[in-house]
Amino acid sequence: MSEFFCPIEERVTTTELPERLLSGLAGGVLVKGHGALEILGEPRHGRLLMAHGAGAGQDSAFLKRVRVALANKGVQTLAIEFDYMRQMRREARRRPPPRIDRLVDELSRWCDLVTHNDLSAPWLGGKSMGARAASLLAARDQAAGLVLLGYPFHPSAKPDALRLSHWPLLACPTLVVQGSRDPFGSREELASYDLWGASVHILEDGDHDWKPRRASGRRQDELIDEGAAVVAAFMSEAKTR
Repeated sequence: MSEFFCPIEERVTTTELPERLLSGLAGGVLVKGHGALEILGEPRHGRLLMAHGAGAGQDSAFLKRVRVALANKGVQTLAIEFDYMRQMRREARRRPPPRIDRLVDELSRWCDLVTHNDLSAPWLGGKSMGARAASLLAARDQAAGLVLLGYPFHPSAKPDALRLSHWPLLACPTLVVQGSRDPFGSREELASYDLWGASVHILEDGDHDWKPRRASGRRQDELIDEGAAVVAAFMSEAKTR
């Protein structure tokens, strides 16, 4: 496992980062004291600070393809990795993530770092555990918007242990993009939840990584493109409200 999830093209301090983002900083950046940040795409429809899931970092094939698809649709992604994932890379061994509240605090620090008065406020989002951390941060501190990809509505095989208690506190535009067969929240399960006004887009036959069964006649890259188009349209529409 390489030390960073993306090639590092530039090194910046925390005080330099906001102004460098304003001037068009792009690519892989090492932020002193915080880790790698990948800036991909132009923010025609907005900027999305993206966190990863529990077991796979930002270099997973799925997340890399999602970021490229979003960039192609006009959403700039700001991809980060949590400290425990950075430690996994340094030690070349797996470790479990810390308590979710620590991840929320860490994501909050990144949000502060990429915020600039002359840039559009970053939306929060991510995949699975990263989506959960983003939603908890938005419930605690508010946010411009939320994009939740494969949200873990409950732990695996524990459908009654719902992770929705903070959702009534979400006061921003919120989009869930979920595979219809996601084991952490299927289409049938989502239909029974009170999601407090959140928009939901179901990707037909997709699993937690939006991978369909061969018999469906669909491909994962098609679902990723569909999901990215929905995200871009949702963010664009939110700007006009």
